[in-house]
Amino acid sequence: MKELAINAAEADEGDADDMKDLAELTSRLMQNCLACHEAFTVNYRPLFIGEKVFKFGEKVAGYDIPVFNEREVRAAAGIVFFFAFIAFMNGFLTGNNEPTKLMVSVFLFDFFIRIFINPKYAPSMIMGRWMVNNQTPEYVGAPQKRWAWAFGFFLAALMFYLVVLNDIRGPINILTCALCLGLLFFEAVFGICVGCKFYNIFHKNSAKYCPGESCDLSKKREAIQSLNLAQSIIFSLAILMIFYLAFGDIIEFLIFNK
Repeated sequence: MKELAINAAEADEGDADDMKDLAELTSRLMQNCLACHEAFTVNYRPLFIGEKVFKFGEKVAGYDIPVFNEREVRAAAGIVFFFAFIAFMNGFLTGNNEPTKLMVSVFLFDFFIRIFINPKYAPSMIMGRWMVNNQTPEYVGAPQKRWAWAFGFFLAALMFYLVVLNDIRGPINILTCALCLGLLFFEAVFGICVGCKFYNIFHKNSAKYCPGESCDLSKKREAIQSLNLAQSIIFSLAILMIFYLAFGDIIEFLIFNK
């Protein structure tokens, strides 16, 4: 600006060359100003403009149906399982159901967002995405996940009615919680979506993009996936030993009346 002011003061109306230099300098100055403005302008567009808020699944190039990142889904299942297991065991061992009521409410809220709004905005899915955002995505079909999560939402609604609204305690609470924990555990640890299996049964094997092609029950297993005789024996003995250590006294009482 200072250089422009100096040149303008020294310019002579009859001097065409000086006026040409002044015009070029002004043009360069304006271009620099516009570039700075573009670089530092804050984008104030509303949060959801340009995307559909209410949807289920993500569109990814090369996939003909909406999909999810399986790594993100399993991470979210592990996060929910961790806090749900703590709340369940606290209630089971101490009789204090307050943590369970809190967890059931959060669980219901999380699955409500997954089913009725958009899974990408569910708290557990956000945390799961953040935890695995440095891993290569592995995509899984969204339709079977809607089926599985709808069943999870039903269980959460049932627990909310029993535990939060009516403070009912009994076997049905324990069985429902155990079922929820089991489904979450299988999803997070083994990558097995039990609800997706039922989706395949009722939709004539239409589930697509299952992790590890797990929806295809007819495919032949590789040799590395099979158990030999020694492995089967070791596994059976380990289960029997654990069972005996846990329930040995009861077994001896029932059999030997000791």
